[in-house]
Amino acid sequence: MKPSPFEKENALGIGYFGTSQDGVGGVLRSTPEDFRVTELPIPFTGSGPYLICRLTKKSWEHQQAMREVANRLKISRKRIGWAGTKDRNAVTEQYISLYQVTEEEAAALSIKDITVEPVAQHQFSLGLGNLEGNRFTLVLRGCSSEGDELKDRVSRISEEIQNGIPNYFGIQRFGALKPVTHKMGYHILRQEYQKAVELYVGEAFPYEPDEVKKARHAFAETLDAKEALHALPNHLTYERVLLDSLMKNKEDYGAALQMLPPKLLSMFVSAYQSWLFNMAVTERCRKGIPLNEPDIGEHLVFANGRIDIVTEKNLAAARQHMKRRRCFTTGRMPGKTPDTAEGPLEKTMHSLMVNDRISEDSFAKAAAFVNTNFDGFHRRISLDADVTAEVTGADVSLSFGLPPGHYATTVAREYMQSEPEKMV
Repeated sequence: MKPSPFEKENALGIGYFGTSQDGVGGVLRSTPEDFRVTELPIPFTGSGPYLICRLTKKSWEHQQAMREVANRLKISRKRIGWAGTKDRNAVTEQYISLYQVTEEEAAALSIKDITVEPVAQHQFSLGLGNLEGNRFTLVLRGCSSEGDELKDRVSRISEEIQNGIPNYFGIQRFGALKPVTHKMGYHILRQEYQKAVELYVGEAFPYEPDEVKKARHAFAETLDAKEALHALPNHLTYERVLLDSLMKNKEDYGAALQMLPPKLLSMFVSAYQSWLFNMAVTERCRKGIPLNEPDIGEHLVFANGRIDIVTEKNLAAARQHMKRRRCFTTGRMPGKTPDTAEGPLEKTMHSLMVNDRISEDSFAKAAAFVNTNFDGFHRRISLDADVTAEVTGADVSLSFGLPPGHYATTVAREYMQSEPEKMV
């Protein structure tokens, strides 16, 4: 393992590379076709009130795509369910559930760069995690070497990835170009609703046009919702939703936030949980604890779902189980339910929460505000992938599958070791 030199990654807790090799550089997503995702669905019941459709999109932000489908069908967004959020700058194939929508209505949709194909009926709405996994095909273009040298380096990186790398939440979890989702979650957890709105509307980013930066800076200084609404372009949908609400209910920042889609609000709080996890994994790496070895106090999760806690008494047995890949170590993500774990990851996350003055009660209050449960859950700390790599000139194609909730960019960054902006 070696530390990341990139400030943006370190700020998001993405502090180490799991491989020891030098990266190959290159750029991911020169075109959306260079990042392809195919969702692997769960079995469907074959009957029920929900129509399951295969949705393929290119260069659509997930929430905007769902809103467009809802608008075209003239239904509430609440009647659309999905198993996973997919990337914007990509070609993605996923499944959605539509409540009480006919096959004819779905098949008649005509949206640029989106296709919706009816597949089956299902008894339940799809929710986050209701998938078997995802298959990815990525292309890295313009790498720093080519030919046999590039092939050799890619081969050595692939071999190390099979042994495990830090299972970070990827940069897009926090906002690829505007990494503020975890900060939004922080403010919501602290019930600092005005600060959340000021952050989302008022913070400008380098990639944005000058007129957008100017409008954001003006709002940050004056909090004039009317002027900002007039100045911000229509494509900044959620900023405009917040500002429109503030015009109708002046200074009711909580009400403004609640005008956003509930799943977006939930994503903000979940992003804070993800930041805690990343920071804890990085601290574990900094201490030199190998990813493929258990530490006292950590949870072991077995294939059958059984969970054990590593103790001095069972440490040797735990090492054998992990060596034979019968189980893996996890960190328990914090939530509204108190955690009894004493592992190093949980201690780090708890320390960060104390420093931020956030507690289990904060998650309980956020759950009521967002109308979503924020229970703690286990996430494995290492990620291994069987990658098929092909080298053509100075380009590298990578194909692999991952379980739900794991990030392809976490794998890609091990090959590239480039500035984060070259992955988004």
